[in-house]
Amino acid sequence: MLKASTTERSPDVRRPMMVSRGWVQAAALVILFGFAVLGFLAFRTYETGPPIADRVVSQDGKALFRGDDVIKGQKLFLKNGLMEYGSVLGHGAYLGPDFTADYLHRAALSVTRQYGGAASSTAQAKVIEDFKTNRYDEATKTLTYTAAQAVAFEELVTYYGNYFGPTSGEKGMRPDAITDPTQIRQLTSFFAWTAWSGSTLRPDKNYSYTNSWPPEPLVDNKPTANVMVWSVLSLIALLAGIGALFAAFGRWGERFGWKGRQADTISFRPPGDVVLTPAQRACAYYFLVVGLLFFIQVMVGAASEHYRADISSFFGFDLASWLPYNLVRTWHVQLSIFWTATSFLAAGIFLAPMITGREPRRQHWLAYILLGALALVVFGSMIGEALDIHGVLPDVLGAFGMQGWEYLDLGRFWQVLLTVGLFIWVIILFRGLRGRLRVESRGNMPWMFFYTALAIPAFYAVGLLTSSDDSFTIADFWRFMVVHLWVEDFLEIFTTVLVAYIFVMLGVVRERVALTVIFLDIILYSAGGVIGTMHHLYFSGSAAETMALGAFFSAMEVIPLTFLTVEAWSFLQLGARQESKSATPFPHRWAVMFLVSVGFWNFLGAGIFGFLVNLPIVSYYEIGTALTANHAHAAMMGVYGMLAMGLALFCLRYLIPTERWSDKLAKISFWSANIGLAWMSFATLLPLGILQLYASVNDGYFAARQLEFITNPTNSVFEWMRLPGDLVFIIGGVLPFLWLCWLGVRYRVGGSRDQLDEILFTEITEREPVEVGDR
Repeated sequence: MLKASTTERSPDVRRPMMVSRGWVQAAALVILFGFAVLGFLAFRTYETGPPIADRVVSQDGKALFRGDDVIKGQKLFLKNGLMEYGSVLGHGAYLGPDFTADYLHRAALSVTRQYGGAASSTAQAKVIEDFKTNRYDEATKTLTYTAAQAVAFEELVTYYGNYFGPTSGEKGMRPDAITDPTQIRQLTSFFAWTAWSGSTLRPDKNYSYTNSWPPEPLVDNKPTANVMVWSVLSLIALLAGIGALFAAFGRWGERFGWKGRQADTISFRPPGDVVLTPAQRACAYYFLVVGLLFFIQVMVGAASEHYRADISSFFGFDLASWLPYNLVRTWHVQLSIFWTATSFLAAGIFLAPMITGREPRRQHWLAYILLGALALVVFGSMIGEALDIHGVLPDVLGAFGMQGWEYLDLGRFWQVLLTVGLFIWVIILFRGLRGRLRVESRGNMPWMFFYTALAIPAFYAVGLLTSSDDSFTIADFWRFMVVHLWVEDFLEIFTTVLVAYIFVMLGVVRERVALTVIFLDIILYSAGGVIGTMHHLYFSGSAAETMALGAFFSAMEVIPLTFLTVEAWSFLQLGARQESKSATPFPHRWAVMFLVSVGFWNFLGAGIFGFLVNLPIVSYYEIGTALTANHAHAAMMGVYGMLAMGLALFCLRYLIPTERWSDKLAKISFWSANIGLAWMSFATLLPLGILQLYASVNDGYFAARQLEFITNPTNSVFEWMRLPGDLVFIIGGVLPFLWLCWLGVRYRVGGSRDQLDEILFTEITEREPVEVGDR
């Protein structure tokens, strides 16, 4: 029988480790190597990032702006939510232009005109010399602009004054978004610094601080040798890695992956017969919050999408005055993290007593306190962001507004509170797991559950190093420690442990096999995922070795996703065989289907679409286009969204009485969510991304990022084609899921106790001897 582990052991007697210590050593070496390289790259980022001059002057000595103006302009860019409207150095949103490319192109046009125009035989050479020559004096920390560049700067101050002032409402922002002349000059200074970083050659190099990005023929910015060479080598690394994976899988396949237990009979216990603990019953409210936040997220996402289809109005309503694009996109991106993370937190709390067989007293009160703190962070940060974007939040309350970094938009107060909340969650888990941890080897599954849970707040806290007082290059380095390393590595590993535990409790796999899979995934994810973080920073001002290592190791990220896809099919076959042996119906079919769909979207969204945009030569032309959005939606919703829904349905199956549960609604939600997401990708985002990439290569990156291209008639047709898929996703996918979450609260099972039944999920009678391959 599969029982809760309630056996008392002496604190000095621990259950031996269930796998070889070689797995632990291999995982530790891979992780330590990855972080050693990251530490080196962090040092190089501080050492070689583009400098911010104390003074910027024209050749005649006239002061144009100061370093303080650049930092103040960066803060204005972030505080006004402009990173959720357009982008700088390729990073940000997709409606507005990339302001680095925008400033560089317009300044180059101005300088060309001053030198006689395109018809002049010497104009282009002079323009290239003006923009490529590095006139920064390290001794005096003074940067000198040519006379023509100084004129271009003043012209662009006027241009951006109009762009963010009288005409801002026509572009999807709130009307008269920024009107103060001093602020406009500071904002232009920030754009000018990023454009200088993108065009001016590094000392003793033939490429700029940003590896000669953005592509701009007027200043002779084109792909560098680093871009070309590391693109080729990363392709070779991918092919070699996948080949090695399948070779190892073929040679030692019986030792890897999910393997079923040898059983005569399996009896899945009816969920209604399982008595839950108080903290488990509290999780019903977590999942209701999950469903509500999911619904809000897709609705504001639909609003942000409408701006691309019709920027002038929302079916005749002036949406930009109340919910400008940068606000609804801020909420859309932030809520995608909030609702999925809340589901993972609830699943952790729900599974902890099932791992140990008991629950500490008053554990549920801690769970309610944490839920209240999460709700405060979510809605408090959303209100603060709205007030900041509308320009009504006083500077003294800036910590409650928005930081403005994409995926870290919430104000510093809310960021700190969320970090504290995540550590409280770890304390909740530790209280629940403490008895089991005492009697387990520190390499067994209970400890892996705890370690990977602890990594979530620890690495989210790294985001506190992101500061608007630092240069964009340095701040973006630390931001991506959260955006990539936290989300795509440690959150992924934690969910691997969660899913493995569920499979063990369902009696589908042995604990030893599950633990092997966990260590294998840690090694495969970390081998590429840790250093692969750098693929986000090719063009942010980091050293060239960032591109070299980022490209090479990000190619290796596809390898574990390929493995997971193979294993998802294997698991489906295994589950079907095990279910056929059961004397009772399997109660978690659609929860497991959501978990299996994660394998498909991992391979497609994170693997294929991700590798496409991570290849340096492709990224050089496509960064910040619809191909990036395609990868983001397919990976974020396809992997973490589907996983969050699957975990929620698994837990809700025990929270909702059997007579109130609806497999039909779960089935509709599963198919609608997957079909709607596939429609979104293949009917709109992928074709739009290909069109935009073609325009970027053919007409120039500047042109491909302008509103005139994004809202042209051809693109509008593809944007409207997304509507049927969105309706299927919202009506068939989100609403049934939200209703099931509501049922979990409305009809939450009654009765609870701290001590669990011995048989939790499955009663299994095993045959002896066990399988030879199970070791």
